[in-house]
Amino acid sequence: MTTNDPFRHHPGLRALIKPREDSFFADFHVDKAIEIGKQHGRATDWILTEAEIEADRAQALAGRMDRDLWVFAYGSLMWDPAVRFTEVRRGFAPGAERRFILFDINGARGTEDQPGLMAALDAGQGCHGLIFRIAARDVQDETRSLWHRERLGEAYLPRFISVETDHGTEEALAFLANHAAGNIRGDLQHDEQVRLIATGEGFLGTSREYLENLAAHFEEMKIEDAEVTRLVTDVRAYASG
Repeated sequence: MTTNDPFRHHPGLRALIKPREDSFFADFHVDKAIEIGKQHGRATDWILTEAEIEADRAQALAGRMDRDLWVFAYGSLMWDPAVRFTEVRRGFAPGAERRFILFDINGARGTEDQPGLMAALDAGQGCHGLIFRIAARDVQDETRSLWHRERLGEAYLPRFISVETDHGTEEALAFLANHAAGNIRGDLQHDEQVRLIATGEGFLGTSREYLENLAAHFEEMKIEDAEVTRLVTDVRAYASG
């Protein structure tokens, strides 16, 4: 293992993080999302235009395109970042919290017939996750597909937050829940969360697979997350009948 190895701090993550070239989200673009939606008979009027997405990216990254960029991952970005990164670290965001409040009927891991549920990052008491370093030379190209993935609709808002790591505190880009969006559902009770995760399915897979991937990363990194542990236990019990 060399100092240039992106996994030098956490070699066990190598087998858990999908290579960029194998990711569905590599070079992702709004046009791809619209095409997939139409293929599956899904509404696409919730999808932002390319101009809106690019304007949002330019505003959020103003003055930051000439330096390395850290990105905080708390959900699917942990195992499928779909960006070129030069370093990954375990991180803790003290002012944020992972909450299962992203209600999915748009086709990714849930549909109108089988709604799903995923995590969103909200203000809170702390959130464990990963941070990925994108080299300055790649920021322009890599954040394009990242923005078209995370800012496809109104569910998330780009913000820079403080993330603590074993190698220092870094300012990292994160996508936080937008409570003005209709698919951010902070009102869901635990039993409803369990049902949605156990039964939700879309073209990216099931909501349960999403949760199990998250739990696998926590097991590797020896992270204790009471909500994820409780959800995994209850979802498995629900699925087994």
